[in-house]
Amino acid sequence: MSVETGNWKIALPCTKAEAEYAQSTEEDDGRLPVLLAREPDPSQPEDWILEAYLEIKPTAEHIAALRLLAPSTTASPTIEHIAPADWVTISQTGLEPVSAGRFFVRTSHSHQAAPAGAVTFEIDAGRAFGTGHHETTAGCLLMLDQLARTGKRFANIADIGTGTGVLAFAAHRLWPRAKVIASDIDPVSIEVAAANAASNDIATGARAGAIEFAAAAGFDHWRLRRRAPFDLVLANILAGPLIDLAPVMARKLAPGASLILAGLLTVQAEAVVHAYRRQNVRLVNRADNGEWSILHLERGGRQAAMRRH
Repeated sequence: MSVETGNWKIALPCTKAEAEYAQSTEEDDGRLPVLLAREPDPSQPEDWILEAYLEIKPTAEHIAALRLLAPSTTASPTIEHIAPADWVTISQTGLEPVSAGRFFVRTSHSHQAAPAGAVTFEIDAGRAFGTGHHETTAGCLLMLDQLARTGKRFANIADIGTGTGVLAFAAHRLWPRAKVIASDIDPVSIEVAAANAASNDIATGARAGAIEFAAAAGFDHWRLRRRAPFDLVLANILAGPLIDLAPVMARKLAPGASLILAGLLTVQAEAVVHAYRRQNVRLVNRADNGEWSILHLERGGRQAAMRRH
Protein backbone atom coordinates (compact mmCIF):
# COMPACT_ATOMS: atom_id res chain seq x y z
CA MET A 1 0.00 0.00 0.00
CA SER A 2 1.34 3.43 -0.95
CA VAL A 3 1.97 5.83 1.91
CA GLU A 4 0.01 8.40 -0.11
CA THR A 5 -3.18 6.44 0.63
CA GLY A 6 -4.60 4.38 3.50
CA ASN A 7 -5.31 6.10 6.83
CA TRP A 8 -3.72 9.30 8.06
CA LYS A 9 -4.12 11.27 11.27
CA ILE A 10 -3.48 14.97 11.88
CA ALA A 11 -3.37 16.00 15.53
CA LEU A 12 -3.30 19.52 16.97
CA PRO A 13 -3.45 20.78 20.57
CA CYS A 14 -6.49 22.89 21.45
CA THR A 15 -8.48 24.22 24.38
CA LYS A 16 -11.51 22.48 25.83
CA ALA A 17 -13.80 25.16 24.40
CA GLU A 18 -12.28 24.72 20.94
CA ALA A 19 -12.71 20.96 21.20
CA GLU A 20 -16.38 21.31 22.15
CA TYR A 21 -16.98 23.82 19.37
CA ALA A 22 -15.32 21.57 16.79
CA GLN A 23 -17.48 18.63 17.86
CA SER A 24 -20.69 20.67 17.82
CA THR A 25 -20.32 22.90 14.79
CA GLU A 26 -22.39 22.19 11.71
CA GLU A 27 -20.19 24.33 9.50
CA ASP A 28 -17.79 21.56 8.45
CA ASP A 29 -17.01 21.91 4.73
CA GLY A 30 -16.11 18.26 4.20
CA ARG A 31 -12.33 18.62 4.25
CA LEU A 32 -12.09 16.78 7.58
CA PRO A 33 -14.61 13.92 7.29
CA VAL A 34 -13.79 12.29 10.65
CA LEU A 35 -12.93 14.65 13.50
CA LEU A 36 -12.40 13.56 17.11
CA ALA A 37 -11.52 15.49 20.26
CA ARG A 38 -9.92 13.94 23.32
CA GLU A 39 -8.61 14.93 26.73
CA PRO A 40 -5.19 13.25 27.05
CA ASP A 41 -4.62 14.15 30.72
CA PRO A 42 -7.58 14.52 33.14
CA SER A 43 -5.34 16.53 35.47
CA GLN A 44 -5.11 19.19 32.73
CA PRO A 45 -8.83 19.61 31.89
CA GLU A 46 -8.33 22.61 29.62
CA ASP A 47 -5.75 20.91 27.38
CA TRP A 48 -7.34 18.87 24.61
CA ILE A 49 -6.29 17.47 21.24
CA LEU A 50 -8.15 17.59 17.94
CA GLU A 51 -7.57 14.61 15.66
CA ALA A 52 -8.65 14.44 12.03
CA TYR A 53 -8.60 11.13 10.14
CA LEU A 54 -8.23 10.98 6.37
CA GLU A 55 -7.96 8.35 3.66
CA ILE A 56 -5.28 10.33 1.80
CA LYS A 57 -2.06 12.00 2.85
CA PRO A 58 -2.98 15.34 4.45
CA THR A 59 -2.51 18.43 2.31
CA ALA A 60 -1.88 22.03 3.32
CA GLU A 61 -5.63 22.59 2.87
CA HIS A 62 -6.45 19.86 5.42
CA ILE A 63 -3.99 21.32 7.91
CA ALA A 64 -5.41 24.81 7.43
CA ALA A 65 -8.94 23.51 8.05
CA LEU A 66 -7.83 21.94 11.33
CA ARG A 67 -6.01 25.11 12.39
CA LEU A 68 -9.21 27.12 11.90
CA LEU A 69 -10.81 24.99 14.60
CA ALA A 70 -7.92 25.56 17.06
CA PRO A 71 -6.85 29.18 16.58
CA SER A 72 -5.31 29.43 20.06
CA THR A 73 -2.45 27.03 19.37
CA THR A 74 0.93 27.94 17.91
CA ALA A 75 2.13 24.34 17.88
CA SER A 76 2.80 22.47 14.67
CA PRO A 77 0.38 19.64 13.88
CA THR A 78 1.61 16.06 14.02
CA ILE A 79 0.94 13.95 10.94
CA GLU A 80 0.95 10.17 11.21
CA HIS A 81 0.37 7.32 8.78
CA ILE A 82 -1.62 4.66 10.62
CA ALA A 83 -3.10 1.23 10.05
CA PRO A 84 -6.41 1.14 8.16
CA ALA A 85 -9.46 1.37 10.41
CA ASP A 86 -13.07 2.48 10.43
CA TRP A 87 -12.57 5.60 12.53
CA VAL A 88 -16.24 6.57 12.58
CA THR A 89 -17.03 3.21 14.19
CA ILE A 90 -14.06 3.37 16.55
CA SER A 91 -15.01 6.89 17.65
CA GLN A 92 -18.41 5.66 18.83
CA THR A 93 -17.47 2.25 20.24
CA GLY A 94 -16.50 3.66 23.64
CA LEU A 95 -19.43 6.04 24.01
CA GLU A 96 -21.57 5.31 27.03
CA PRO A 97 -25.37 5.56 26.59
CA VAL A 98 -26.96 8.84 27.65
CA SER A 99 -29.97 9.16 29.94
CA ALA A 100 -31.82 12.48 29.78
CA GLY A 101 -35.21 12.52 31.45
CA ARG A 102 -37.19 9.61 30.02
CA PHE A 103 -34.84 9.29 27.04
CA PHE A 104 -32.06 6.75 26.65
CA VAL A 105 -29.76 7.25 23.66
CA ARG A 106 -27.10 4.74 22.66
CA THR A 107 -25.07 3.86 19.59
CA SER A 108 -25.36 0.54 17.79
CA HIS A 109 -22.07 -0.47 19.43
CA SER A 110 -23.51 -0.28 22.95
CA HIS A 111 -24.94 -3.39 24.56
CA GLN A 112 -26.17 -1.72 27.75
CA ALA A 113 -29.83 -2.40 28.46
CA ALA A 114 -32.20 0.54 28.62
CA PRO A 115 -33.90 1.34 31.94
CA ALA A 116 -37.45 0.07 32.33
CA GLY A 117 -39.92 2.40 30.67
CA ALA A 118 -37.28 4.50 28.90
CA VAL A 119 -37.83 5.93 25.43
CA THR A 120 -34.84 4.49 23.62
CA PHE A 121 -33.12 5.68 20.46
CA GLU A 122 -30.20 4.07 18.69
CA ILE A 123 -28.23 6.82 16.99
CA ASP A 124 -24.95 6.55 15.11
CA ALA A 125 -23.84 10.04 14.11
CA GLY A 126 -21.69 9.04 11.16
CA ARG A 127 -21.59 12.26 9.14
CA ALA A 128 -23.97 14.32 11.28
CA PHE A 129 -23.96 15.86 14.76
CA GLY A 130 -26.17 14.70 17.61
CA THR A 131 -25.76 11.32 19.27
CA GLY A 132 -27.04 12.77 22.55
CA HIS A 133 -23.60 12.73 24.14
CA HIS A 134 -22.92 16.44 23.77
CA GLU A 135 -24.23 18.64 26.59
CA THR A 136 -26.41 20.63 24.19
CA THR A 137 -28.27 17.62 22.80
CA ALA A 138 -28.68 15.96 26.20
CA GLY A 139 -29.88 19.26 27.67
CA CYS A 140 -32.48 19.70 24.93
CA LEU A 141 -33.76 16.16 25.52
CA LEU A 142 -34.12 16.90 29.22
CA MET A 143 -35.94 20.18 28.57
CA LEU A 144 -38.34 18.50 26.15
CA ASP A 145 -39.08 15.87 28.78
CA GLN A 146 -39.76 18.59 31.35
CA LEU A 147 -42.17 20.38 28.98
CA ALA A 148 -44.15 17.17 28.52
CA ARG A 149 -44.24 16.48 32.25
CA THR A 150 -45.72 19.92 32.91
CA GLY A 151 -48.57 19.15 30.52
CA LYS A 152 -47.46 21.11 27.46
CA ARG A 153 -49.07 19.96 24.22
CA PHE A 154 -47.90 20.73 20.71
CA ALA A 155 -49.37 19.92 17.32
CA ASN A 156 -46.97 21.57 14.86
CA ILE A 157 -43.24 21.19 15.56
CA ALA A 158 -40.06 22.18 13.70
CA ASP A 159 -36.50 21.05 14.43
CA ILE A 160 -34.07 23.49 12.76
CA GLY A 161 -30.54 22.09 12.33
CA THR A 162 -31.65 18.56 13.07
CA GLY A 163 -28.29 16.79 12.61
CA THR A 164 -28.98 13.11 13.32
CA GLY A 165 -32.67 13.84 13.95
CA VAL A 166 -32.65 12.82 17.61
CA LEU A 167 -34.49 15.93 18.91
CA ALA A 168 -37.19 15.57 16.26
CA PHE A 169 -37.52 11.90 17.23
CA ALA A 170 -37.89 12.86 20.90
CA ALA A 171 -40.60 15.43 20.11
CA HIS A 172 -42.39 12.85 17.96
CA ARG A 173 -42.41 10.35 20.84
CA LEU A 174 -43.65 12.92 23.36
CA TRP A 175 -46.43 14.30 21.13
CA PRO A 176 -47.17 11.41 18.77
CA ARG A 177 -50.12 13.11 17.05
CA ALA A 178 -48.14 16.20 16.09
CA LYS A 179 -46.83 17.09 12.68
CA VAL A 180 -43.03 17.34 12.84
CA ILE A 181 -40.65 18.75 10.26
CA ALA A 182 -36.86 18.45 10.65
CA SER A 183 -34.48 20.54 8.55
CA ASP A 184 -30.74 20.99 8.21
CA ILE A 185 -28.54 23.18 6.04
CA ASP A 186 -26.45 20.08 5.19
CA PRO A 187 -28.17 17.61 2.82
CA VAL A 188 -25.94 14.84 4.20
CA SER A 189 -27.43 15.37 7.66
CA ILE A 190 -30.91 14.95 6.19
CA GLU A 191 -29.82 11.63 4.67
CA VAL A 192 -28.43 10.54 8.05
CA ALA A 193 -31.56 11.67 9.94
CA ALA A 194 -33.87 9.86 7.52
CA ALA A 195 -31.82 6.67 7.88
CA ASN A 196 -31.91 7.01 11.68
CA ALA A 197 -35.69 7.46 11.55
CA ALA A 198 -36.01 4.22 9.61
CA SER A 199 -33.74 2.30 12.00
CA ASN A 200 -35.75 3.59 14.99
CA ASP A 201 -39.15 2.71 13.43
CA ILE A 202 -40.25 6.33 13.21
CA ALA A 203 -42.88 7.15 10.61
CA THR A 204 -41.90 9.73 8.00
CA GLY A 205 -44.01 11.98 5.80
CA ALA A 206 -46.05 15.17 5.86
CA ARG A 207 -48.99 13.79 7.83
CA ALA A 208 -49.76 14.08 11.54
CA GLY A 209 -47.87 11.51 13.57
CA ALA A 210 -44.86 11.49 11.24
CA ILE A 211 -41.64 13.42 10.58
CA GLU A 212 -40.98 15.27 7.34
CA PHE A 213 -37.40 16.16 6.33
CA ALA A 214 -36.09 19.14 4.34
CA ALA A 215 -32.62 20.42 3.43
CA ALA A 216 -32.75 24.14 4.15
CA ALA A 217 -30.86 27.10 5.57
CA GLY A 218 -32.96 28.27 8.49
CA PHE A 219 -36.60 28.39 7.34
CA ASP A 220 -35.73 28.84 3.66
CA HIS A 221 -37.78 25.98 2.25
CA TRP A 222 -41.35 25.90 0.94
CA ARG A 223 -42.21 22.98 3.22
CA LEU A 224 -41.27 25.02 6.30
CA ARG A 225 -43.04 28.14 5.02
CA ARG A 226 -46.16 26.10 4.34
CA ARG A 227 -46.14 24.55 7.82
CA ALA A 228 -45.65 27.81 9.76
CA PRO A 229 -46.58 29.12 12.23
CA PHE A 230 -45.27 26.49 14.65
CA ASP A 231 -46.21 25.99 18.29
CA LEU A 232 -42.82 24.42 19.13
CA VAL A 233 -39.47 25.09 17.44
CA LEU A 234 -36.18 23.43 18.38
CA ALA A 235 -32.87 24.90 17.22
CA ASN A 236 -29.64 23.33 18.49
CA ILE A 237 -27.15 25.18 16.32
CA LEU A 238 -24.74 27.99 17.31
CA ALA A 239 -25.11 31.37 19.02
CA GLY A 240 -24.30 33.46 15.93
CA PRO A 241 -26.88 31.83 13.63
CA LEU A 242 -29.45 31.85 16.45
CA ILE A 243 -29.07 35.62 16.85
CA ASP A 244 -29.23 36.15 13.09
CA LEU A 245 -32.38 34.02 12.87
CA ALA A 246 -34.22 35.83 15.68
CA PRO A 247 -36.50 38.01 13.47
CA VAL A 248 -37.52 35.23 11.10
CA MET A 249 -37.76 32.72 13.96
CA ALA A 250 -40.20 34.98 15.79
CA ARG A 251 -42.35 35.30 12.67
CA LYS A 252 -42.57 31.52 12.37
CA LEU A 253 -43.86 31.10 15.94
CA ALA A 254 -47.55 31.08 16.76
CA PRO A 255 -48.66 33.28 19.69
CA GLY A 256 -47.74 31.50 22.91
CA ALA A 257 -45.42 29.09 21.07
CA SER A 258 -42.39 27.56 22.77
CA LEU A 259 -38.85 27.84 21.46
CA ILE A 260 -35.91 25.75 22.66
CA LEU A 261 -32.50 27.12 21.72
CA ALA A 262 -29.12 25.45 22.28
CA GLY A 263 -25.62 25.24 20.87
CA LEU A 264 -24.55 28.36 22.77
CA LEU A 265 -21.99 28.76 25.52
CA THR A 266 -23.15 30.12 28.87
CA VAL A 267 -21.26 33.35 28.17
CA GLN A 268 -23.32 33.78 24.98
CA ALA A 269 -26.72 33.16 26.55
CA GLU A 270 -27.53 36.77 27.46
CA ALA A 271 -26.84 37.98 23.92
CA VAL A 272 -29.16 35.33 22.49
CA VAL A 273 -31.89 36.10 25.04
CA HIS A 274 -31.61 39.83 24.24
CA ALA A 275 -31.95 39.20 20.49
CA TYR A 276 -35.21 37.30 21.03
CA ARG A 277 -36.59 39.66 23.65
CA ARG A 278 -36.51 42.38 20.99
CA GLN A 279 -38.84 40.14 18.94
CA ASN A 280 -41.34 39.67 21.83
CA VAL A 281 -39.99 36.18 22.52
CA ARG A 282 -39.10 35.99 26.18
CA LEU A 283 -37.08 33.64 28.36
CA VAL A 284 -39.08 31.18 30.46
CA ASN A 285 -36.37 28.82 31.64
CA ARG A 286 -32.61 28.42 31.31
CA ALA A 287 -30.61 25.28 32.06
CA ASP A 288 -26.82 25.29 32.10
CA ASN A 289 -25.18 21.97 31.25
CA GLY A 290 -21.42 22.24 31.67
CA GLU A 291 -20.27 25.26 29.67
CA TRP A 292 -23.42 25.20 27.53
CA SER A 293 -26.85 26.78 27.98
CA ILE A 294 -30.26 25.52 26.88
CA LEU A 295 -32.99 28.17 26.69
CA HIS A 296 -36.77 27.79 26.75
CA LEU A 297 -38.51 30.89 25.43
CA GLU A 298 -42.13 31.75 24.58
CA ARG A 299 -43.59 34.14 22.08
CA GLY A 300 -46.04 36.64 23.52
CA GLY A 301 -49.45 37.54 22.13
CA ARG A 302 -53.07 36.56 22.79
CA GLN A 303 -52.23 36.13 26.44
CA ALA A 304 -49.52 33.71 25.34
CA ALA A 305 -52.21 31.71 23.53
CA MET A 306 -54.13 31.18 26.78
CA ARG A 307 -50.89 29.88 28.30
CA ARG A 308 -50.64 27.29 25.53
CA HIS A 309 -54.01 25.63 26.17
